[in-house]
Amino acid sequence: MGDNAGVNVRTVSLLGSTGSIGTQALQVIAAHPGRFEVVALSAGGNLDLLARQAVATRAPLVAAAAGSVTDLREAIGAYAAAAGHAAYTPDIVVGDEAAVTAAGVGADVVLNGITGAIGLRPTLAALASGATLALANKESLIIGGDLVTAAAGPGQLVPVDSEHSAIAQSLRGGRRAEVRRLVVTASGGPFRGRSRAQLRDVTPAQALAHPNYAMGTVITTNSATLVNKGLEVIEAHLLFDVPFAAIDVVVHPQQWIHSMVEFHDGSTIAQMGPPRMLVPIALGLSWPERLPDIDVPCDWSIAQSWDFHPLDDEAFPAVRLARQVGEAGGTYPAVYNAANEVAVAAFHEGRIGFLAIVDTVARVVEAHDGSRHDASSVEGVLRADAWARAHAAAVIAGAGPAGKE
Repeated sequence: MGDNAGVNVRTVSLLGSTGSIGTQALQVIAAHPGRFEVVALSAGGNLDLLARQAVATRAPLVAAAAGSVTDLREAIGAYAAAAGHAAYTPDIVVGDEAAVTAAGVGADVVLNGITGAIGLRPTLAALASGATLALANKESLIIGGDLVTAAAGPGQLVPVDSEHSAIAQSLRGGRRAEVRRLVVTASGGPFRGRSRAQLRDVTPAQALAHPNYAMGTVITTNSATLVNKGLEVIEAHLLFDVPFAAIDVVVHPQQWIHSMVEFHDGSTIAQMGPPRMLVPIALGLSWPERLPDIDVPCDWSIAQSWDFHPLDDEAFPAVRLARQVGEAGGTYPAVYNAANEVAVAAFHEGRIGFLAIVDTVARVVEAHDGSRHDASSVEGVLRADAWARAHAAAVIAGAGPAGKE
């Protein structure tokens, strides 16, 4: 019997389809015919790849944040004609609300693979539609905080980050009341083992040389500063309702152990596999079931060593700052994330050095007055986000106000 025998087909809306998560999700879907039906695709401005994906999946709705309806329709028409599917004419949406529209189509599963705070409204639209939200866009959960968790029904949020997918899988080994702590693993990035002084002159090209994963500019840079791990600590707290004091970070360069759960009897359950995203993505689509033959398991016939090191908070203060931000709650996580996105862009434009990324974030967080923004509304969160971006830009330009907001 095939793996799809007796299985209901799940409809899927894929947000960020032309990015790393999106393209791998389409690989998983193509490898398991009869299990999924793509009903919507949404992407940024890569209209050529989006058009090819649309023709390959025959998605009824195709959405793009940038470009024009005419250009996208012409690209789809050309690829459809070449593939012998000239009759394929999907609905097309272009503009700022394109991803929101795709998220709310009523799919069984919405995979949010968008990068950045712009994923918040699509996340809320997916939850409002009743879909299972396979969440790779950690920023929307982090900046939305209680707003997102309150909108999610039981079991509606399925993490796609490899660390949080690992925790979700490991939590199957015991009851929540038996959990002592979560252990989130980190590769340490390309600068693992360097002192703060040794990080002063690193270049954007060096920051993008991640040892294990191929990711976009922002996420890869966040991995180099360990801002990404700070965001993941906040995400773990929100997803699993575990206090920050019970969430640890350990450096594991090989990244075969994706994260662990320690239980109160002293046992630890870890999820392990190759340092790739295929299994977390597939589980996001099929949760709680596992699809066959997604990746290659560990080969225990080969001698190998896995290392673990404590996190160097002096060289990489981003995680410590994220804990403070997470404990403060409210709009502080949104400010942390927004300031970082601005600082990362400035670093890659050559306007600030590597160490100034997290230093800028810290200055913006320090200046923020959380009482001035309503964390219980999208508008309040986005106003805090906008303030943080403007303040970060001013700090970077050397004109940042010294006092509180």
